Amino acid sequence: MTAQHQSPLARFTGDANPYGGGDPYADHRSADFPFTQYANLADRQLGAGVIAANDEFFAQRENLLLPGRAEFDPEHFGHKGKIMDGWETRRRRGASAEHPWPTADDHDWALVRLGAPGVVRGIVIDTAHFRGNYPQAVSVEGASVTGSPSPEELLADDVKWTTLVPRTAVGGHAANGFAIDVEQRITHLRVNQHPDGGIARLRVYGEVVPDPRWLSVLGTFDVVALENGGQVEDASNLFYSPATNTIQPGRSRKMDDGWETRRRRDQGHDWIRYQLVARSEVRAIEIDTAYLKGNSAGWASVSLRDGGDGGDGGDGEWVEVLPRTRLQPDTNHRFVLAGPAVGTHARVDIFPDGGISRLRLFGSLTGDGAARLAARHQELGG
Repeated sequence: MTAQHQSPLARFTGDANPYGGGDPYADHRSADFPFTQYANLADRQLGAGVIAANDEFFAQRENLLLPGRAEFDPEHFGHKGKIMDGWETRRRRGASAEHPWPTADDHDWALVRLGAPGVVRGIVIDTAHFRGNYPQAVSVEGASVTGSPSPEELLADDVKWTTLVPRTAVGGHAANGFAIDVEQRITHLRVNQHPDGGIARLRVYGEVVPDPRWLSVLGTFDVVALENGGQVEDASNLFYSPATNTIQPGRSRKMDDGWETRRRRDQGHDWIRYQLVARSEVRAIEIDTAYLKGNSAGWASVSLRDGGDGGDGGDGEWVEVLPRTRLQPDTNHRFVLAGPAVGTHARVDIFPDGGISRLRLFGSLTGDGAARLAARHQELGG
């Protein structure tokens, strides 16, 4: 394994106070982590899963990736003990009465398949509600394995694991964040807790790096979709929900699975800016307002920019490819462009406020876009 460095962040160690009643999150320790601007590659909605663990005696491994924060019920007990909303292993013991303590190498592990392969920029290991039963330390390793490997294949000796988070002491009832500086395409993680204990939630933030061969075979696809390598760069307002929801897979299933802004009381409007997977030719657009009934955007327009960083400076100008168009609540709107529009970035503007649930930009990569994507994929070890 190759050790890597991580940027300094707020650190939490030691026990939290025993639960004393009231709001269990009142004394939860956390911080603002800079990498949360990226998408969660371990999102179940993207297809992530915890595919194996060596022990899950008290609480099952799948809880690690549940959406939302962990819940705590002080009265919830089962036949094995306290039932926790997280992954919790039994207490490790030594080899004999003379040596009852676990060794320094003893640890529990879980294998996580990322929903989309990518470059990991940050990891949060949240021990919420594990106040005296959290791991003493954690470590995380990443690997890039093609196909759909089984747990046995991932644990084979020929798989190369790279250390993303070296063994680091963590705190109980705390969101422990780690900034990652490893320029490598990762498909799977091995999350270790030393020597045992419980972790409530795992979040893995990063940039999707798609397989260019797959996109080439598809031909026409959604060039802004998160799973294909699109990403949100910025948005005017994130009051109710993240803008990344608009490029998640599938249709929205409830109101907060889209993007909704606060109510405007001025003459402005709201917007989201995206980076496409690579330079592309866009031929069709979908704007979906599913489940946004009394709060959908009234009108929307879509613009593309070819080159530059997508902001106010740089090369290229914003070109409107879909003029301001009336939207209906809870409706999927489809638009076929008169001709292909080339761009590297996109922007959806909504008027005056409200929300959309999904944006789809259907097209194909340009020749130079495909070449750049293939070069980056190879550079990252894909």
